[in-house]
Amino acid sequence: MIKRIFLILFSLSLLQIQAAEKPNVIFVLADDLGIGDISPTNPDCKIKTPHLETMAREGITFLDAHSSSSVCTPTRYGVLTGRYNWRSRLARGVLSGTSSHLIPAERETVGHLLKRAGYHTQMIGKWHLGWDWAQADKSEKKWSNIDFTKPVKNGPDINGFINYYGHCGSLDMAPYVWVDTGKVTSVPTREDGVTRKEDPYGWWRNGPISDDFEIDQVLPHLFDKSKNYIEERAAEAKAGNPFFLYLPLPAPHTPIVPVPPFKDASGINPYADFVMQCDHHMGELFAALKAAGVDDNTIVFFTSDNGCSPQGNFDVLKKHGHDPSAGFRGHKADIYEGGHRVPLIVRWPDGIKGGQKSNALACLTDFYSTMRDITGQEAIDNGGEDSFSLVPAFEGKAQTDRKTLISHSIGGSFSIREGDWKLCVSAGSGGWSAPKEPEAKKQGLPPFQLFNLAADKGEQNNLVEKNPEKVKTLAGQLEKEVSQGRCTKGNPVPNDRDVIFLPQGVTL
Repeated sequence: MIKRIFLILFSLSLLQIQAAEKPNVIFVLADDLGIGDISPTNPDCKIKTPHLETMAREGITFLDAHSSSSVCTPTRYGVLTGRYNWRSRLARGVLSGTSSHLIPAERETVGHLLKRAGYHTQMIGKWHLGWDWAQADKSEKKWSNIDFTKPVKNGPDINGFINYYGHCGSLDMAPYVWVDTGKVTSVPTREDGVTRKEDPYGWWRNGPISDDFEIDQVLPHLFDKSKNYIEERAAEAKAGNPFFLYLPLPAPHTPIVPVPPFKDASGINPYADFVMQCDHHMGELFAALKAAGVDDNTIVFFTSDNGCSPQGNFDVLKKHGHDPSAGFRGHKADIYEGGHRVPLIVRWPDGIKGGQKSNALACLTDFYSTMRDITGQEAIDNGGEDSFSLVPAFEGKAQTDRKTLISHSIGGSFSIREGDWKLCVSAGSGGWSAPKEPEAKKQGLPPFQLFNLAADKGEQNNLVEKNPEKVKTLAGQLEKEVSQGRCTKGNPVPNDRDVIFLPQGVTL
């Protein structure tokens, strides 16, 4: 009898999702927000995030969700392509504000996927995946060899977005200009910047800046643009022509520039203030959906591109009892959990029962297959190679089809996770926390680290010597998933480069 009731309830849940045809989609990607920085994923959080608490009560919160990388550019690649970032030409690090485009036009993205399903697709915010500035005559250059009067090529418009409005990279990266679907809105008239000595929280690199680009107003400006977009597309959405808004935020990454009434509101530091401001703007976004009459059938994702950065000042936060990594080891840039375990909340009144908490293993690459599942499209070999649908979790299942997770650090170190076991192919953090790789090697630390996260959340006890067979099994699985070009079912496909996951001189 109990089993029959469960099957009936499960079937009703499935029908609920299938009945909600073509939901509008908003994917909000915070920048450098740790899993411990919001209360839905950290009960001990000391920063007030009431709007995200409401979102969690009305949706599903994933407690074991991960960015594909512990830094921003690679994660953004993974979000949009459903493919692990290290399969691309970018082996380590991030792009700059003047880097050429990373995602080729022929590479399948969630933008292409939803566009095929009849969506209007729009990007508003921080791109940081490179685009191609027009080159100026070097004899005429003032700040650089960019000609800001000419069109920008190979931006988000070649990656499935009908329109876009954004900044080239992180908010501390020049040039500081807005680009609206290939056109600079205002040519830079001056050069400016703030040094770390002048403002350890609000610094930004010196470079050309336009008159319509105000650093401390960038975050509210992008939300205003987003709210206007929702209002403009509402009538079409109600008529069966949905929209997809990709909203990658520049915050709470540096420059950390909270504005009144959020400045000093946390009683902790500017970073905590800035997180509170992000939460406030999320409240505005939901209010805009309700005012436009499209709230019920809009699915909103909220997450972060990696863990909290040391720029947030962990020491000051700790004095106030706040841990941005929520007890996990490390932070942004690291292969340890604090580098890539991120908050993930999904809200969809018409399709997801509220108040759910899920321990399903999830990766931000899963966005692609989730939307493919919801829009009823067939899988293709060269699309979403590392993406598993989250719909089973939405329906209340304990797990999705994802069984493994490969993570990647700023320095190019790999880890693989299966169940409670995690194998780090690194001697140290692979990133910025101690010990960094050069120091770890000097100390003679082993080139592999094996952890059982169920027993050792903080990744303190390396079990390599006690569990050699587990090391062999996980390393073999990593080699398999790297070499076949995918971790999902399908035909093997090539990586964009020769991917070497073992450190130099190390063999299995």
